[in-house]
Amino acid sequence: MTDISALLADLVAESASADELVADLPEDRWATAVPAPGWTIAHEVAHLAWTDRQAALAATDEDAFAETVKRAQANPTGFVDEAAEEWSRRDPAELLAQWRQGRTELAQALGGVPSGQKLPWFGPPMAPASMATARIMETWAHGTDIADALGVRREPTARLRHVAHIGVRAAGFAFQVNGLPAPTEPIRVELTGPGGETWTWNDEGAANRITGPALDFCYLVTQRRHRDDLDLTVVGPVAEQFARVAQAFAGLPGAGRKPGEFS
Repeated sequence: MTDISALLADLVAESASADELVADLPEDRWATAVPAPGWTIAHEVAHLAWTDRQAALAATDEDAFAETVKRAQANPTGFVDEAAEEWSRRDPAELLAQWRQGRTELAQALGGVPSGQKLPWFGPPMAPASMATARIMETWAHGTDIADALGVRREPTARLRHVAHIGVRAAGFAFQVNGLPAPTEPIRVELTGPGGETWTWNDEGAANRITGPALDFCYLVTQRRHRDDLDLTVVGPVAEQFARVAQAFAGLPGAGRKPGEFS
């Protein structure tokens, strides 16, 4: 049984970590370009704020969330970017306040969902624990974009385990969205956490393996660093293929980062 309270505590902590990057940022710096083409720091915060708001709606007001889904269906490949663009035009202080309020409401809403109930989403329905884990992953990924834009290095934490977990579990999706057949062999993933702990997934005896620092694996599956710049050992053809297409986030494949961009 997943401890939703522990997950929500980690979501609150990850959001606070990203918040620290922009809390005292001068207004003009919100227009700083981030590595994602066409986006600024304001877009990053806007995207997090909007998505947190939609997740809270899914947990508290299914009818209102259904209206968002209808709008999304009219522009399935662009509605997320449209929302980020719209929200990014708001005054930075207003946007920051809305993000803070929305993520607080989301944590409270997820904590109140009855056990066994799933929430509607843009894809398949999600359990509250899965939703919380996904929000941790995305908050970390977009926080990384902001940190990169500001030239700041954030210390990795044990919360990376949630990011890595989604990356491993989304392997089948990553293959599918790239037009590849689903892998028929397991990929053993062995990572070293920030405190020296070992995190593992899948069969210990699997021929296909990925090993290395948890931070580097999280960079890989969120496409925040190019594989050539990561200290990961990849063994086996299925693992090699996965390392080329790994994607923890929903939607179409991203362009990723260029080799040496952050070396």
